[in-house]
Amino acid sequence: MFCGFLSIITAAKGNYNYAAWLIIVAAGFDALDGLVARLTNSSSELGVELDSLSDIISFGCAPSFLLYSTYFSELENLGIILSSFPLIAGGFRLARFNVQLIGYEKSFFIGLPIPTAALTITSFILAFYNNGFAEPYSSSVIPMVIIISYLMISNIRYETLPKFSWAGIKEKPFHFIFITIAIVLVLLFYKTGLFYTFVLLIVIGIFRHIYSLIKKRIA
Repeated sequence: MFCGFLSIITAAKGNYNYAAWLIIVAAGFDALDGLVARLTNSSSELGVELDSLSDIISFGCAPSFLLYSTYFSELENLGIILSSFPLIAGGFRLARFNVQLIGYEKSFFIGLPIPTAALTITSFILAFYNNGFAEPYSSSVIPMVIIISYLMISNIRYETLPKFSWAGIKEKPFHFIFITIAIVLVLLFYKTGLFYTFVLLIVIGIFRHIYSLIKKRIA
């Protein structure tokens, strides 16, 4: 929650690179929070609500403000509306998740998780912003924001990360292959590799959803 707040302040001062990294740090704390809860078996309704409140600040408000600061401020009132999409869609996504939550262990998410959406936006800014966005990236900002916002409120399933154990590898080998590919992409291409890793994750979810719909119609 504090990382998201600090990211907004930093972006307001014009240090967009640092603001983007703070959102990534927030994602690291978010992942650590879930890991500690599972290891200590200390999940609770209070924890779920506090996690969601932290998410809406760090992965909803902070990325939306960063988008407004780096691109949408030039579009005036329209820019305010468009840059708010990730915040509003993320809020809906979190509220729906909390209402539908049964137990604390989950094998998939309905809709793109808000941290993934935020990290996609953040890595895009880290990779391609340099005192503005050059073409073709400038023309990609609005479609990217609309697509990511829609995916958060969609019914497309995105699977959770597997447990890092031998049983987890045998249960979901493809996930570990993807993680290995992601690590290689980041090591080879750094910020650009990070962005395309999240794009690949989003695209896989979309194709899996399409395949599932086709399979149901054939059956």
